[in-house]
Amino acid sequence: MKLTLATDDTGGPEIFSSVQGEGPSAGMPVAFVRLSRCNLACVWCDTAYTWHFTGAAEKFGRPHRSGRTYDRRANQLTLPVAEVAQRIAEQGQKRLVVTGGEPLLQAAALAELLELLPDITVEIETNGTTRAPPRLDVRIDQYNVSPKLAHSGNPAELALLPERLHAYAGDPRACFKFVVAAPEDVAEAAALVRAHAIPPARVFLMPEGTDSATLRTRERWLVPLCLEHGFRMSDRLHIHLFGDTRGT
Repeated sequence: MKLTLATDDTGGPEIFSSVQGEGPSAGMPVAFVRLSRCNLACVWCDTAYTWHFTGAAEKFGRPHRSGRTYDRRANQLTLPVAEVAQRIAEQGQKRLVVTGGEPLLQAAALAELLELLPDITVEIETNGTTRAPPRLDVRIDQYNVSPKLAHSGNPAELALLPERLHAYAGDPRACFKFVVAAPEDVAEAAALVRAHAIPPARVFLMPEGTDSATLRTRERWLVPLCLEHGFRMSDRLHIHLFGDTRGT
């Protein structure tokens, strides 16, 4: 079985070690593997090279605010699962973050990968629109669920599925990370939290932005809203440390 990965700036698979930049594990040393392909199309996505491919983006009407599209062959790499596992093991980390794109689109191959890494703690970054089958679910220690709000440009009927939000709300392994760019996005997130009985202690609000100045500006108005709703705020440490770059 094979996995389809994003590429780094050298054209190799985007597998690397760093500190987790977001959410409940921020600051922890981890290995990352970034998979390619996504079933949504966020206009502000900072990893558009995993899905906004030349030809397909125009054909299927998947816009991105940058207007840039990416050559699929240069930004996508398919490798045997065993080779991916070996590359991850060589990172020497005890915790793995599987990100994308949307990793759960490759659930079967991902389950096989994690069976080859039985001693590693696993976080899955997901947009919350799909589910892990049992073979994969038993290998996951933490779900970082990031439901996409209206400002992402995705229709709610595609991005906000009640059945999936309810299921993740009832799973103590799942935390919710809402990307927000304006106070009205916080109001939308708060309404979803109430509607799906999501425990506020597992809710993070994270400013959208790919530079430190934008993040800091938005965090100033975000802090009072976190206090008002009892939510946690997530920074984006990797942006401050490395900028908006691959493999960091």
